[in-house]
Amino acid sequence: MNDSHKPTLNASDGTRELLIGGSSILAAGLLGLILTATVLGGINRDGAHSNSGWLALIISAMCVPFGLMLTMLGAAKWMRNRHD
Repeated sequence: MNDSHKPTLNASDGTRELLIGGSSILAAGLLGLILTATVLGGINRDGAHSNSGWLALIISAMCVPFGLMLTMLGAAKWMRNRHD
């Protein structure tokens, strides 16, 4: 069998950076949610109770989805590299 058609994997394809960056951003977002719910006044149906709670809630609303997306992409690349 000829291996010339097999794609070569680059050791620095960004998988490690995606996993580290994504998990860090996700952790920052989750920390913001926890702080908003506990230390910064809590959250009810109208939103956060303080200005700092609103700021943490907005940052969390940006960090959680983006960090989850990067982490999932890094995990998919890691599984692909591990499989090949």
